Amino acid sequence: MKKVLLTALSLLGTSAFAADYNFTFAHVLIDETPNGQAALSFAKEVEEKSNGRIDINVLPAAQLGGDVEIIEQLQMNMVQIAIPPTATLGNFEPRVQILDLPFLLPSETIMKKVLDGPAGRKILDTLDGHGMHAVNFWGAGFRHMTNNVRPITEPSDLSGIKMRTMQSPILLSTYRNFDANPTAMAYTEVYNGLQQSVIEGQENPIANITSKRFYEVQKYMTLTSNAYHGYAAIVNKQAWESLPDDLKAVMTTAFNNARDLSRKLTNDLESSALDNIKKYTQVTTLSDEQIEAFVKASQPVHEEFRETVTSDLLDLVYAEINN
Repeated sequence: MKKVLLTALSLLGTSAFAADYNFTFAHVLIDETPNGQAALSFAKEVEEKSNGRIDINVLPAAQLGGDVEIIEQLQMNMVQIAIPPTATLGNFEPRVQILDLPFLLPSETIMKKVLDGPAGRKILDTLDGHGMHAVNFWGAGFRHMTNNVRPITEPSDLSGIKMRTMQSPILLSTYRNFDANPTAMAYTEVYNGLQQSVIEGQENPIANITSKRFYEVQKYMTLTSNAYHGYAAIVNKQAWESLPDDLKAVMTTAFNNARDLSRKLTNDLESSALDNIKKYTQVTTLSDEQIEAFVKASQPVHEEFRETVTSDLLDLVYAEINN
């Protein structure tokens, strides 16, 4: 009888035993997006590499609310893991907003250098005093502008356009600087807002434009790459500190693997997704000179928020970009 029981438990594997740690991982994306897939891969790797000691329940698609609500629940340890955008986290820790400064990161190579290097670590560490342990940066690619008014080829083309942004002081200031009419709106409300002309334009990476089908209700898209749409992978600080060192190592490795997977899947998606968007929307690619005009027009926003993000942090990022 004992032999039969042991055999049955062996077949069942670790699921026969209760996990030592049960974590909820909440986010607003659907499972089919690159980061949605990365979240599922992360949970699977942690459960396997911890031999079932950590069980992670992934709740996608804003089941527990928008990013602000998820961050608040994480601070209260009702949610243990999340991947909110840096723009939203900026409402909790202003220094994190630095990554949403317009036209700050000029390429994917430099983005990785900054986010995965000393400057990125310093930015993540600013969240430590807010009940969060920040591990690394995931992301959905660079954000691009779409609208229903006119093609955007220079900053003045944004004049008067009702642009939706995330709830971010820097993003709102950016579009005011371009003489647009920005309004903050929840991600889940953007499609209807565009369809009903409550807003006329928005900015998002190609993966999000595709998953939410914004191209169906937008006439024009410009490949501006005006900011990297970064997600900070965060863990409730109390939950993180409750883990022994070996499980922290398991989690950290899985977070890094998921970060790399999210970036790879994003790059794989963008080419084919852009071809589909072009069936619905007029897509404009900017020349180097046109990009430079946007960069120059963005400098007042950088200086406006220098004190907010701190000169030390901004100068460190500038140094890594120019080194």
